[in-house]
Amino acid sequence: QVQLVQSGGGLVQPGGSLRLSCTASGIVFRIYEMGWYRQAPGKQRVLVARVTSGDSTNYADSVKGRFTISRDNAKKSVYLQMNSLKPEDTAVYFCNANRSAVPGGYWGQGTQVTVSS
Repeated sequence: QVQLVQSGGGLVQPGGSLRLSCTASGIVFRIYEMGWYRQAPGKQRVLVARVTSGDSTNYADSVKGRFTISRDNAKKSVYLQMNSLKPEDTAVYFCNANRSAVPGGYWGQGTQVTVSS
């Protein structure tokens, strides 16, 4: 059984930082591309950042220079370090494990991030 279990998130003031974690089980983690997505109320889920199995990364323009995605294959975990948070970063964040052989991939349970004073 595949599980992606997320932790982190919460309420933070503008300009603050948060770190999200996602730990996988039931998959050969190192061969998966891992991503973080977010979904704000009334909006579609969108890609925030992703890291390939080869450690290449890319980011949405809205978070470049503020967010950093990283992975630890030994711990089967992916992380999203979020700095200089803005109110518009408020959303439910989801981690995703993806590879071509698994359409849509696997999803974490989601975690709320709220940026507000």
